[in-house]
Amino acid sequence: MSDEIKKLVGEALNEIIETAKSGGRKFRVGLMASGSEHGAEEIAKGAAMAVANSSNVIPVLIGPKVKGYEDLEYIECAEDEIPVTLEACVKDGRVAGAVAMHFPFPLGVTTIGRVLTPGRGRPMLLASTTGTSSTVRGAAMLKNAIYGIATAKALGIKNPTVGILNVDTAHPVFRALSRMKDKGYEITFGTSTRADGGSVLRGNDILTGSVDICVTDTLTGNVLVKMFSSFTTGGSYEANGWGYGPSCGEGWKNVVSIVSRASGAPVIANALSFTASVIAGGLPEKVAEELKAARSAGLDEEIEAMTPKTEQAEEVKAPPAEPTDDELHGIDVLEIDNAVKVLWKEGIYAESAMGCTGPVIKMPARHMAKAAEILKAKGYL
Repeated sequence: MSDEIKKLVGEALNEIIETAKSGGRKFRVGLMASGSEHGAEEIAKGAAMAVANSSNVIPVLIGPKVKGYEDLEYIECAEDEIPVTLEACVKDGRVAGAVAMHFPFPLGVTTIGRVLTPGRGRPMLLASTTGTSSTVRGAAMLKNAIYGIATAKALGIKNPTVGILNVDTAHPVFRALSRMKDKGYEITFGTSTRADGGSVLRGNDILTGSVDICVTDTLTGNVLVKMFSSFTTGGSYEANGWGYGPSCGEGWKNVVSIVSRASGAPVIANALSFTASVIAGGLPEKVAEELKAARSAGLDEEIEAMTPKTEQAEEVKAPPAEPTDDELHGIDVLEIDNAVKVLWKEGIYAESAMGCTGPVIKMPARHMAKAAEILKAKGYL
């Protein structure tokens, strides 16, 4: 037996022994080591709390080492290289997933947050909280429901209850999901705690956590996470909950969870464990399974019915692809695709994406000034 094979066998045996000792497998989860409004020490403290309190995660900080927390595991890089390094580590498998304060998800990918509801002390998933599953509100909420169910099942909740928050398009979404249920899609609707019941939720219901999954649009979900996580601190420090949750999307294989720059150590620690839990539960596979089941019950037809019909748009082809190393912010999510095509017509390669603060256009840095000028002239900025 060669030395290399002996080393691999030894590493495998050590992993088996450590798994047995800890009561289960641990997953290496990357964590941005800088970028918090509370300083790098707060991030490292969250990682240390995860090590102490969670049996399923090995935090791997990505960035410069933090003084006083040198015993944690690091993948060292300069501060300005953290986003690129984190993305590379997820893609090449150095970490099984990641927790980030910013990640440019492509359109179609969204995150499923988790909060602790104050009325009954119950955890509740919010579908969704960052990114966007579709630029059409009703279609997005339909997909959010499916991604919320997938996330719940990845957490081990076999039959999660679902409610739809009473925002615009809630009733059409409920009717669409009900028709899909009639056609065989397995979904269990929860019930409002109010006297007249129903599965369309009021504010009371999200305070009591009357369902396992609250379906809403992304911007509302984002606001709710912020309120639930920081209502005891006055808003500047997110102290409760699990953050903005892991990423879900059709064909999306990576598990990247989001926390805020205002998230404190307890939320960061919970986010690391949450991420490891859905990795263990096979979240990307659960998403694929739910989408397949939903499609067999008419998901695509329901989405088509909710999509506004428009005149045939001019076909515009993208220029040859180039590395995108900068982002342009400030364009409305409903206009992002058209803005990208405006740049394509001018010979500028660009991609639409969704950051934590809203939609962005990714492009080569050398085109930023010209692109901004073009989009301002066209009324997009």
